[in-house]
Amino acid sequence: MDFRDLDAYWRAANYLTVGQIYLQDNPLLREPLRPEHIKPRLLGHWGTSPGLSFIYVHLNRLIIESHADVIYLTGPGHGGPAILANVYLEGTYSEVYPSVSRDGPGMHRLFRQFSTPGGVPSHVSVPTPGSIHEGGELTPSAPPSTIPTSSWSPWSATARPRRDHWRAPGRGFIF
Repeated sequence: MDFRDLDAYWRAANYLTVGQIYLQDNPLLREPLRPEHIKPRLLGHWGTSPGLSFIYVHLNRLIIESHADVIYLTGPGHGGPAILANVYLEGTYSEVYPSVSRDGPGMHRLFRQFSTPGGVPSHVSVPTPGSIHEGGELTPSAPPSTIPTSSWSPWSATARPRRDHWRAPGRGFIF
């Protein structure tokens, strides 16, 4: 897989993340941005999102290149729009929710429904395709004593299904 493609995917995921947090209209920026295009109430955390998307895109590369069985575990809160962006970008979200299509109108719907009454929560939750758990931290999905996590993030880990093959992100060794 070409790293230019990975970078383009990552940048697209970041744009979709920002759009969910900030935009209620004009998702493709086909006209100059105006105040009425911005949501009146901003929810979602940008700060964690680029890192979550970076891990997501590189795990996809690992899966494609080595056919690895990988589970990406992350706390549902602060990076919710990043995970939704990646699930939308890879097409899974639109498969589950056809009204949120992979075009301008679908992107508009994705942005409008994020963190709004009657829409989707600002965190990864049960309606998110691929979500295994709902809660405010990693521990409801897996006891901390069984999931090795890296020193840089207490809330995320990548894991293979077999215990002897679990790998913490950013580490060059297998537990």
